[in-house]
Amino acid sequence: MEYITLNNGIKMPMLGYGVYQVTKDECKRCVLDALETGYRLIDTAQSYFNEEEVGQALAESGIPRRDIFLTTKVWVEHYGYEETKKSVYISLEKLKTEYLDLMLLHQPFADYYGAYRALEDLYTEGVIRAIGVSNFYPDRLVDIANFARIVPMVNQVETHPLNQQTEAMKWMKKYDVQIEAWTPFGEGRGGLFENDVLTAIGKKYNKTAAQVMLRWNLQRGVVVLPKSTHKERMEQNFNVFDFSLTEEDMQKIAAMDTQTSAFFSHYDPNMVEWFAKMVEERKQQHDSSKEKKNW
Repeated sequence: MEYITLNNGIKMPMLGYGVYQVTKDECKRCVLDALETGYRLIDTAQSYFNEEEVGQALAESGIPRRDIFLTTKVWVEHYGYEETKKSVYISLEKLKTEYLDLMLLHQPFADYYGAYRALEDLYTEGVIRAIGVSNFYPDRLVDIANFARIVPMVNQVETHPLNQQTEAMKWMKKYDVQIEAWTPFGEGRGGLFENDVLTAIGKKYNKTAAQVMLRWNLQRGVVVLPKSTHKERMEQNFNVFDFSLTEEDMQKIAAMDTQTSAFFSHYDPNMVEWFAKMVEERKQQHDSSKEKKNW
């Protein structure tokens, strides 16, 4: 495993297992498979609705808590100082842990300043070992890095060969914020798994296009979170530390960049309206006021 050191001195694995869109029925088994494979960074979120299953897997794994780097994220409906603090304690309860290694704000909308202040205080109190943001474009990241008390340690953003985030990475480097890739495969959009450039590079090393994508991001200093519900794929994704891409390989992949999201733009007002509607619908479907609170 390769590690990076965050701007507060905390070490973080560069390869983790993400549970986005992993169903509650499959989640515990998948996390146990990932841990058995060797993953020690597990990434979930309040909005994935599988924190409890992640917690069950961690408890049953027998792996000491100190050996696992556990990340979750505050969902938008819990933004604001007091609501964020409450939601963090609910996440702790679901995950069966007394602390979090990393807590992120999931989206750059609503009262993210109040939410971030809550994370700052929980970090100061030792409840969270590192704090950060997710989906914050350079303008929002620079905003919070300059006006918050604590500079974020991590920014988790869409990062894959078709959307390489080169400009965003410049700003993250300036403020010493670690970039972390959600969907490092771009969910296969644009034919990434069959791409001629990636498959040709892979053949040189007896690796798949997926493994090439992971290695490419790792060599750029990007933390990656591949997701699969199949153990054999988990093992393949984990097997990326025994080869290195050449500078020529890296340049060929760099030329694939479209500088465009494969999913949506947070700058698009239509998308913001859609997002607000989706948040409200989720709030009604998953009424957090009815959740058990033992904190």
